[in-house]
Amino acid sequence: MTVIGSPRYSFLAKLFGAAALIGLADLFFYDHEPGWTLGGFALAWALVLAVTRPDVRHDRAARVALVVALLFGVMLVDDPGPLDWCLFGLALMSASLLPLRRFDDAIRWGLRIALHGIFGLATPFRDARRLARQCPSRALVTVSGLLILPVLGGALFLYLFAQANPLIAGAFAAIRFPDLSAMIFHAVFWLIILLAVWPALRPHRAVLRFDFGGVADTARARHLPVTALILSLVTFNAIFAVQNALDLAFLWSGAALPAGVTPAEYAHRGAYPLIVTALLAGAFVLLAARPDSDGARSPLVRRLILLWVAQNLLLVASSMLRTLDYIAASMLTGWRIAALLWMGLVATGLILITWRMVTGRSVAWLINANALAAGLVLASVCAVDLGAIAADWNVRHARRGDALDLCYLEQLGPSALLPLIDLEQRAGGPVLRGRVNYLIDEAMGRLERDQRDWHSWTWRGARRLAAAEARVRPHAAPPPLTDGWIMGCGGLRIRIVDDAPPPAPTPLTKSPRP
Repeated sequence: MTVIGSPRYSFLAKLFGAAALIGLADLFFYDHEPGWTLGGFALAWALVLAVTRPDVRHDRAARVALVVALLFGVMLVDDPGPLDWCLFGLALMSASLLPLRRFDDAIRWGLRIALHGIFGLATPFRDARRLARQCPSRALVTVSGLLILPVLGGALFLYLFAQANPLIAGAFAAIRFPDLSAMIFHAVFWLIILLAVWPALRPHRAVLRFDFGGVADTARARHLPVTALILSLVTFNAIFAVQNALDLAFLWSGAALPAGVTPAEYAHRGAYPLIVTALLAGAFVLLAARPDSDGARSPLVRRLILLWVAQNLLLVASSMLRTLDYIAASMLTGWRIAALLWMGLVATGLILITWRMVTGRSVAWLINANALAAGLVLASVCAVDLGAIAADWNVRHARRGDALDLCYLEQLGPSALLPLIDLEQRAGGPVLRGRVNYLIDEAMGRLERDQRDWHSWTWRGARRLAAAEARVRPHAAPPPLTDGWIMGCGGLRIRIVDDAPPPAPTPLTKSPRP
């Protein structure tokens, strides 16, 4: 008798759970555009893991990771994206491995999850081979022998009856077998889903044996001479002082730049290289202030390191100010928001390095603290729409219509819909109004198409569509394009034939939206 909780029952439960996930994935994703379904599948995957793995339910750390995975699953229901899905996968794989291996530090754990993904590809085939070995071959031969006569005899009699009876022949002719190519594609799709979900239910034990010793351990690394450290830090502090003095003189104080250098050029050119400089500086500080090293015990070295870290923090602040100045001179984009967040993470890392040196914390503590800070920032990014934030800022801070990059707003699609409606309500001229109306129609049409299909429906899209329908004003449809004219980016009409007649002006009379 099979007892609940026995290995056989556990394996069967995982097998049925994997089959349910494969069927759900086929319903949600096969030949369909994913929407909320990505989050629904993620929540179902986490539920199957919790049901089929009692060790996950009983381990406190695994339960925390599972709750985090569920939160990212809810975010995927709201607005699916690759970052949300990657963070969900990390949380779910952590929940799967934590009952079997204690968390040490973020670097080793990340390597362990990567190996889990690689070795996990072979897990279904390994388990299938074990099942084949456990099946008694004599029983298979006996069952096959029992089925040969009824199957072959039944097929023969059906053939003869089909030849003699036109009704039976017509019934066989009406049978439509599925397309072989469709069956193959379905089988490949099911195999891909199985390779994804099965390793979480049955982790490969080989991954748990990897310790990755020395990845985060710097105690055995060779220590730098104190004299070399002092000379290096004095040199670096002097060079950084020159750069920071120039930033204080021209960037922070607002003084006039030398001839030939514009504020936008000064702000844009130095933002990202200075962040690379700060990262290299942080790596050097880690090397110079390792625990139990001569440099960490030297008071002069520690003071020079603190001074250099302070200069690096000023450098990061100047990089952020450069980026903000460049945004004010041009526009805000989602990538520039991400760059500002990255600069904030660099500054946080420098502060944590200093705190670790002052308090004598371990390298593992520093790695985990930085990983936690990065995780919080990434989770916050998943909860908001950076494209919508950028579009709203650009519309609100546009000094005039022709200074606004409508092509970028068009690239954002539905994310720019509500800011475009605000822009349309205060557009000054018929040309700008016509272009904005075209972009509104395109973004709203795309959003409506996505929301009509239950596969691609999203919670955030539903809220955005409801807000747009409540705020949009009726306007006339743009005139059709004539020969020799094409629609360019941002709703701009472009003439490609010199003798083409100009397009009719966009009427200002209001008519119901189709």
